[in-house]
Amino acid sequence: MQQMIFDQLGLSERDVRIYKALLALGPSAIRTIAERAAVNRGSTYECLKSLQQRGIVTYLPKGKRRYFSAREPEVLLQLADARREQLDKAIDQLKTSVIPDLHHLKPDFSVANVEFYEGDAGIEQVLRDILNRVGEQEDPVYSVFSSKPIRPLLYRPFPNFTAQRVARKIRVRAIAIGEGGESAEYSERKWIRTEGPVDAAYIAIYPPRCAIISLASDNYPTAVVIDSREVAGAQQIIFNTLWGLL
Repeated sequence: MQQMIFDQLGLSERDVRIYKALLALGPSAIRTIAERAAVNRGSTYECLKSLQQRGIVTYLPKGKRRYFSAREPEVLLQLADARREQLDKAIDQLKTSVIPDLHHLKPDFSVANVEFYEGDAGIEQVLRDILNRVGEQEDPVYSVFSSKPIRPLLYRPFPNFTAQRVARKIRVRAIAIGEGGESAEYSERKWIRTEGPVDAAYIAIYPPRCAIISLASDNYPTAVVIDSREVAGAQQIIFNTLWGLL
């Protein structure tokens, strides 16, 4: 378990063994450190150079030899803080320049803007995408068309979807095709009454995306997500118009 933490700091198992050996030994020559850590001398020297560059160990020359010392374990916190600062800068650059620049490489619409998902795992990905994208909006709200046959199966792979939506104060407006449908916080619902059976379908509109979920044979769910501002915008107009008439 500890090694996972060291891995995140960029320290290999060999680095850790040599550092621990130095802590136990105090100032020591390379041969002594290598024997204590059970690492060959050449590898020990390379590790010590790397650890020295990162400020984790120091050395003192004595004649023709170098005696290495381990810095106090609190130095690892300094290393973690530096990594966190670098990661924060990388995240800022991703948001402000890298990701926008990459989006500019994409054509307005192509096959790459259509994603296909299937099975419960695929539907869970789509539902999480809705929460994550809508949750980042200034006014977190999305719209759905939902038919009666799909409702019992829609949240099967993600049973706490509604609880997470409510916790994030994401609003949803739903046009239900057929009777029923849950009542929850931050949701509005209107109905289209139908006679006879209807097909299982769920359409979520969260510009610039639109997700279409349906059921194949044996209640096997499939989904298509279209990433297109134009398509999502047209669907939103249809939804808003129908919402106003119901």
